[in-house]
Amino acid sequence: MHHRSHVTPFKRLALPLAVASVVLTASAAQAADTTRVIVAFKPGAAAAGRQAVANARGTVKEEILGMDAVAIEVPTQALNGLARNPNIEYVEEDVKRFMFSGTTPSTGFPYNFDQLVPYGIAMVQADKLAGLDASNRKICIIDSGYARGHEDLSAGANVQGEYDKGTGWWYTDENHHGTHVAGTISALNNAGTGKGVVGVNSNGTIQLHIVKVFGADAWAYSSTLATAANKCGAAGANIISMSLGGSRSNRTEQRAFDSLYSKGVLSIAAAGNDGTTANSYPASYASVMSVAAIDESMQWASFSQYNKNVEIAAPGVNVLSTVPPGAGRASTLTVGGTTYDPGGMDGSPLLTQTAPLADFGLGGSATPNSMAGKICLIQRGTYDFATKVSNCQASGGVGAVVYNNVAGGFGGTLGTTVVNIPAVTASDAEGATMLGQLGQTATVAVTATDYAFFDGTSMATPHVSAVAALVWSMHTQCSAAQLRASLNNSARDLGAKGRDTKYGYGLVQAVSAHDRIVSNGCGG
Repeated sequence: MHHRSHVTPFKRLALPLAVASVVLTASAAQAADTTRVIVAFKPGAAAAGRQAVANARGTVKEEILGMDAVAIEVPTQALNGLARNPNIEYVEEDVKRFMFSGTTPSTGFPYNFDQLVPYGIAMVQADKLAGLDASNRKICIIDSGYARGHEDLSAGANVQGEYDKGTGWWYTDENHHGTHVAGTISALNNAGTGKGVVGVNSNGTIQLHIVKVFGADAWAYSSTLATAANKCGAAGANIISMSLGGSRSNRTEQRAFDSLYSKGVLSIAAAGNDGTTANSYPASYASVMSVAAIDESMQWASFSQYNKNVEIAAPGVNVLSTVPPGAGRASTLTVGGTTYDPGGMDGSPLLTQTAPLADFGLGGSATPNSMAGKICLIQRGTYDFATKVSNCQASGGVGAVVYNNVAGGFGGTLGTTVVNIPAVTASDAEGATMLGQLGQTATVAVTATDYAFFDGTSMATPHVSAVAALVWSMHTQCSAAQLRASLNNSARDLGAKGRDTKYGYGLVQAVSAHDRIVSNGCGG
């Protein structure tokens, strides 16, 4: 019996988190002779301690809830006196904390104020080359298609594709995967839209050729992939980007990529999402670069496959990019006067509900009318998400918030369970705060959006493909093999010193690769 291997897209769990318009306003600059500190008072000495703060000309900036402590702004010269005061337990710096998320609002340069900048853009140094004209390079994306009507993607002559009798026209995308990949490569730096993200190549100059191998069933044969690769070559592609793979090698497929490499085409593919040492193909062919995924802290993603063929790493966790219009989900949550930043619950209906917040415990059982007209606050654990949300609904609840039982936020899924109430997730700290807000009016909303957060080596791969195009556009005299060597030699070393199985040579770096070629020549 003959077995045909197949390839699948390497997107991990889709985490469609909120894509809200966020405005960060900097606080007024502190005077050079003042500083902000936290002052903790000794037990029973708060009144005397506060008087000491006043005597030191300190201004209270924050009353710290549940503690005998305040944050103050105070003349720097008064710090030693405060620290020695017998009524004060200690004085420490009020250190800053920042949002740990997939994007930050643009500061206005090099991207427009109204753009969200995925963390991976700066991490691979693409922001330093944002205005570069890369029109002399063409990336061929082999994936599930391209949503040509998306506001953040180019629909001009620099984007072309093909018709396939099995999957249809290149400019449709039933799986959303190809559009997400394309956005990481080339989402536009739009002016005046008030929304959107930027890709590695954000000025609309890079040429794209789209070959659609995945239809609604989300898989294809290796023979289809070999054909697709050759279509890329025939279209004049310099780079082939493949966020896909399978567990078994295929000689025909390998020959196709070997041949293209010998003709000057650089192929780049995802290492795989099984979190094991297994090889995936085409990534593990010698003629293809294998890309691993890392997170915002530059740590190896636990789902990213690791083996001797892993060559380079790029951002692949919590990556915000484009999806077909209306295909993404934005989750919002307010309780009383507090606005939270919830995670998405995949499978939740598109609804908005406002009602009093009520504690539903672990949500393990349904009691008719016990949650009638309420938003259920549910702790994670013991039961699956579908059970919790379904029981809330069966108890009369009109919305659900599932908060974490361990540190941090998360994204959930309802699987195949169909519910009629909106559901979102929250962190453990947010859940603890909301337990103190029971009875207050809560609004849970799940709305359609054109953007989504995805995890996967699928998300890492287009970062590398796009950086390769940027660097190559400045050094067209370099061969594919030389460019590949330059990317590897200039990568930011992560993990064990030198090349290793989890990070390869390290994090891909656009400016460092350019500088290395300038200094050492192609492949140096």
